[in-house]
Amino acid sequence: MARWWAPFITLFVCSMVIALLATPLARRIAWKVGAVDKPGARRINRHPIPRMGGIAIFLAILGGILVEGLLGKAFGWPHLLVEEGPFGNRYDYPRIGLGFFIVFLTGLIDDLVTLSPKQKLLGQILGTCVTVSGGLAIDVIVNPLSNDGINLGWFTYPITVIYLVAYTNIFNLIDGLDGLAAGIACIASVTMWVVSTMAGHLDAAALSLVLAGATLGFLRYNFNPASIFMGDSGSLLIGFVLGSISLMSVQRIAGLTSIIIPLVIAGIPIIDTFSAIVRRGRAHVSIGQADKGHIHHRLMEEGFNQRQTVLFIYAWTTVLCMGSILMTQVTVVPRIVIFCILIASSIIFAMRLHLFQPVLLHHYNPETGADELVAPQDPAFAEEAQKFEDEHPLF
Repeated sequence: MARWWAPFITLFVCSMVIALLATPLARRIAWKVGAVDKPGARRINRHPIPRMGGIAIFLAILGGILVEGLLGKAFGWPHLLVEEGPFGNRYDYPRIGLGFFIVFLTGLIDDLVTLSPKQKLLGQILGTCVTVSGGLAIDVIVNPLSNDGINLGWFTYPITVIYLVAYTNIFNLIDGLDGLAAGIACIASVTMWVVSTMAGHLDAAALSLVLAGATLGFLRYNFNPASIFMGDSGSLLIGFVLGSISLMSVQRIAGLTSIIIPLVIAGIPIIDTFSAIVRRGRAHVSIGQADKGHIHHRLMEEGFNQRQTVLFIYAWTTVLCMGSILMTQVTVVPRIVIFCILIASSIIFAMRLHLFQPVLLHHYNPETGADELVAPQDPAFAEEAQKFEDEHPLF
């Protein structure tokens, strides 16, 4: 038993220690190169805070993987990152790691010079394509009710790329409060470890604990009051790594409910992203137009402070994660019931927070004759909001 647990414990502790040591270094680098978030209309922080914490997270992940290899040889532990797939083929882990680096580098450049959305998307697609070329893809989806398999054929690759890019960006969008994205990622990673271990996918389990240790170590400096933000270099990286782990945990042949479980684990970022798309679409505002209507903004409007908001979302994430673990232990019908309960309750709560209500609305300015976007703090917003609700009820 000791031989079984020792590699996992070592991975977690080593990645956490590396993150603890590397984060102050990342903070100094950010200050030196001017990668700093200054207070602004959409910013929660009241003073400048460096934003390149992704450097520490990347070094912790890299260090954890290297430790796994070195100590595995020294102590004769099983090599967790060389698991064979169902077809006998191993993943090309160096190529998957290169994909991680490309996504991290994309975020790092954005932290430095602010890339356009298209440039960031291009970097993510490139990193994803490299990772998928390393064998990380789903070829067949099995219907849990009939056990019939749907061979995706060439659609395997675009579907996997879209899945990974989407998973990457949902964590980028949720990164809005001190410790929020890092804490959600840590909880999700531990859950992925439990699910992957029970399924016997040791590579996914190992990488899950590496990410859990990296995010927990970083959280020491990122929790409110934060002395450093993870920036896009961190949020894009953890989203991409979590998405990759979710694919590792199901291998190339996946049951439909096995694919759903990683989506439940990341339920909060997914709901936040979905509601942002809905409310911006309802108001005919560009989907890429930033607003202050995310879950954490709405909770703070309800009277929660930063810490209370983050802890509340941690608890919500934990409930979803516990539900996802329970889904793996029951048969198909109860699994579907649990899934529906989790999603329905989350959507109802999202509506209670008015996540689907627009934050930016169009307003005709009689003085300039222009169609302007107005926010809640603008005097014209209340009138426009009432008009909008009368003309566009959600249901």
